[in-house]
Amino acid sequence: MPLQSTPEGRPRLLVVDDDALIADTLSFALGAEFEVLACESRLHAIDLLRQLPEAPQLALVDLGLPPTPHAPDEGFQLITDLLAHSPKMRIFVLSGQNDAAHARHARALGAAEFISKPCDPAALKKILARALAVRDAELSYTRGAEELIGQSPALMKLKSQLAQFADSPFPVLIEGESGSGKELVAQSLHRLSARADKPYFALNCAAIAPTLVEPTLFGHAKGAFTGALANKAGYFEDARDGTLFLDEIGELPLEIQAKLLRVLENGEYQRVGETASHVSRARVIAASNRDLRQEVRKGAFRPDLYHRLSVFTLGVPPLREMEGDKLLLLEHFRRFYADQSAVQAFSLDEGAERRWLSYPFPGNVRELRNIVIRLTTKHAGRRLPAADLEPEFDLASDIPRESSPGDGDALAQALRHLERSRGIRLDELLQSVERGYIEAALKLTRGNVSQAAKLLGVNRTTLYSRMNHPEEKDK
Repeated sequence: MPLQSTPEGRPRLLVVDDDALIADTLSFALGAEFEVLACESRLHAIDLLRQLPEAPQLALVDLGLPPTPHAPDEGFQLITDLLAHSPKMRIFVLSGQNDAAHARHARALGAAEFISKPCDPAALKKILARALAVRDAELSYTRGAEELIGQSPALMKLKSQLAQFADSPFPVLIEGESGSGKELVAQSLHRLSARADKPYFALNCAAIAPTLVEPTLFGHAKGAFTGALANKAGYFEDARDGTLFLDEIGELPLEIQAKLLRVLENGEYQRVGETASHVSRARVIAASNRDLRQEVRKGAFRPDLYHRLSVFTLGVPPLREMEGDKLLLLEHFRRFYADQSAVQAFSLDEGAERRWLSYPFPGNVRELRNIVIRLTTKHAGRRLPAADLEPEFDLASDIPRESSPGDGDALAQALRHLERSRGIRLDELLQSVERGYIEAALKLTRGNVSQAAKLLGVNRTTLYSRMNHPEEKDK
């Protein structure tokens, strides 16, 4: 049965940690300010979220989760899953795996901040309260279609296509990486169209249990299933002749894909539990960060639905292809968050600007925005050198994408990378390489430390020591 909001109206906080004592302690310490929902694994967390009528505003997650508690893989995947479920959720990593590389990568994936265990509850409350205030400010901030900020050729091409496709009645498929702003593009399509004064509905297909997708889209009759106490319209009916945005469309079950195809072909659909047909005139906009062509080849997505959805296709460029737009976005966000926090905006010196432009931002606009929020908190009013940016960047993502273990230029590329990142010590780089081997061995052995030690050619106690204290070298 779906969980309901608490009568007190407290914000929801998702806590994901396999240590029951830590989860209980956090629930006790934060329970007065938040409705705390505790889970012990990634799968448990996703299952719980699909039962909720609304996603929690905030999340505290550990990196070391079952079935590989000694590696950060499950925690990293959980960050990705949570943001696919609810892009507006603010995620904080609260972890004992507190090395710099893990912190950087978690933030690149979209985490707002990395907090080391143990953390003072009073300090944690302040961090969460501020995140909630920033999130509320963002949600209340309405902007026009010109909110697609940038003048790069890639973005200008997208803006031109938006103007071209906006008034068409045909579906649009929006493709792009996570954090690139696909929902923003869908909203812009609606605002630029003749339907701008009509309803706009959005459904995140990754954020809803598969059994609820059909009644949510098409509605249901009274008694159609347990809990259906009255007739209820679905999104297609509510959207009328407006716009229906289906985010993460690749998550739709195949049987629902067939029913969606029928709506796109002739506008007809049926409520769950009814035989009478209804007609929808809503325009469908779909989005996915998956390669749907690959999903078609795997049999996970219907080819006829793909071709029907992709009458017009919009590719949202990743930030690394947007040239000087990185500085325009920096300017926009730093002023916005400085105003919200009632502080002076920070600025970058020439070296820091060059470094900002050289970083690829693998998490796209979401990562850039989160970095600006952290810099505003830490360095309000300061003019920052490049060294102050380095702790914010994911070094693994920073190495040029064209490099590979077989490249003859790999060493030169790595040295150029180190030259850009002067604040990074050689021992930290070596620790990162060693960590990669350890994590790969644990993944191959499904978390079995003894087997991983054999694979690496070390004894088990040495491996335990290096996992828990990577800075300590064997004697």
